[in-house]
Amino acid sequence: MIYKSYLLEENIKSINENLFLFYGENLGLKNDFRDKIKKLNKTALIKNLDQEEILADENKFFNELFNKSLFEDKKIFLINQTNDKILKLIQEIEGKESTPKIFLFSELLDKRSKLRNYFEKSNKLGIVPCYADNEVSLKKIILSKLEGYTGLSSQNINIIIENCGLNRSKLNNELNKIDTFFENKIIDTNKLKTLLNLKVNDSFELLKDQALIGDKSKTNKLINDTILDNEKNVFYLNVINQRLKKLLEVTKIAKNCSLDDAIGKIKPPIFWKDKPIFSLQARKWNISKIKIILDETYKTELKIKSNSQISQGLLIKKLLVDICCLANAS
Repeated sequence: MIYKSYLLEENIKSINENLFLFYGENLGLKNDFRDKIKKLNKTALIKNLDQEEILADENKFFNELFNKSLFEDKKIFLINQTNDKILKLIQEIEGKESTPKIFLFSELLDKRSKLRNYFEKSNKLGIVPCYADNEVSLKKIILSKLEGYTGLSSQNINIIIENCGLNRSKLNNELNKIDTFFENKIIDTNKLKTLLNLKVNDSFELLKDQALIGDKSKTNKLINDTILDNEKNVFYLNVINQRLKKLLEVTKIAKNCSLDDAIGKIKPPIFWKDKPIFSLQARKWNISKIKIILDETYKTELKIKSNSQISQGLLIKKLLVDICCLANAS
């Protein structure tokens, strides 16, 4: 039976099947389901296993699965990193009586996957796709977890969503911070930006973006005007690195389609406010140039971590100048 993820989120108790598969690229959603299963089965013995260790010793796994102790509560098995290799084992288990509940967690399985097809076609097994979140699904999470808060305006919701980069795991972390910080349940925009480090990050984000589109005039002005926080130097490098990897991903996809179509295929998707600047950047970069700067970013990080006496802020600004120059290179 195929479940809808949003319905299952609202009622995890609706799972009746003993064998259930969660698959897809949304790690945060799969972790949420994992947590809900654990909370629902607080008295159960939870077994966390990886597919490879199970396949390495199937007899040991079957003993764990079916051997019962008088003093043992019910068992729940969570099997991680599953793929088509485990299908034969699942078929053997399915035919046995008194099977404990087994939840499988997989990465994205395409339509040709034997494991996915087997679960989808069976009315005795359960399966739910965990696809990437979008602004709508994350807004729903925010409104649910911050229910009862005042000051939850569209502006503040967008600030939270933009800061998490459409990443559910990061969103959950940020919501925990917000819940702890705003004890009076009144969200102030300036305090929210400070809590999420946006005031520090806004000027750097602008600098990074202008460097990547190769705007020398704006980049030079921002380099002179921007004060970098010495405690955030590795964070700054991670921001640059993540954007470069996104550009590398879209450049590879664009080999087989238009750039606009390629941008639309990125998972997780680019936040809507970032799409115009990201599109400009993507038109400036190719695979070879991106790899050059990724290597330079890595070397800069090594220098920062290995030498505390060096002017780390200058190293990062030099990297941004190099990025700006290379963006304009043919």
